[in-house]
Amino acid sequence: MTESAPPILSAVELYKHFGGLVAVDHVSLEVRAGEVVGLLGDNGAGKSTLIKMIAGVYEPDGGRLLLNGRDASFSSPQEARDAGIETIYQDLALCENLDAGANIFLGREPVRPMLVVLRAVDRQRMLVESRRILDQLDIRIPGLARPIRQMSGGQRQAVAIARAVYWNAQLMIMDEPTAALGVPEQRKVLALVRTLRERGVGVIIISHNLQDVLDVADRVVVMRRGRAVGERQVADTNTSELLALMIGAERFEAA
Repeated sequence: MTESAPPILSAVELYKHFGGLVAVDHVSLEVRAGEVVGLLGDNGAGKSTLIKMIAGVYEPDGGRLLLNGRDASFSSPQEARDAGIETIYQDLALCENLDAGANIFLGREPVRPMLVVLRAVDRQRMLVESRRILDQLDIRIPGLARPIRQMSGGQRQAVAIARAVYWNAQLMIMDEPTAALGVPEQRKVLALVRTLRERGVGVIIISHNLQDVLDVADRVVVMRRGRAVGERQVADTNTSELLALMIGAERFEAA
């Protein structure tokens, strides 16, 4: 990460309400190339709404989004993906009856000529390209042609990450990437986050596991009741301080 480089993403004073409920209240956030930013907060803090505005699921009611210094506006998740923003939610959005290659190329399948006027999906190319990108990420998945439903949680996460990397994501948003995984698979997913950093991808990671965030993030932003209430460099903070920010106990400590 280069501090002088312009941010990949700048969210400026983003605001979103649902009826009388203010879900995100003028929150600003920056992410640079090769930087991992942890987004922390208790349930209902506004984290999911914030990332959904960045990912094109929700349209902000106020504020600005800038991508590489230019104003950006997404009316759908596909527009955000086309601009280089990939989001991996807890459910991963994978088709469980399809194999890894079909999931990596889902909606963007390569075709090959067949007979004179017909075209067919090039399944061999999808398999070869899938192996290539997984090898680049040092991911080993035996039986790559198996349906996704037969793979472990960590392997599914790896396929979702490989899909984003293959399509040249500039920014990866990861919502609870280690939830429901065993310890070895958690470590593998966190290793993949570090690999993304090394490749110059910006990452926003949401997790209730503070230690996971402290292990991989460069910087953390804490939200509470829709507002950003604190920002810290990981090297300058600890679990106790972050928990205090999340629950609002820092005002008592300061008294």
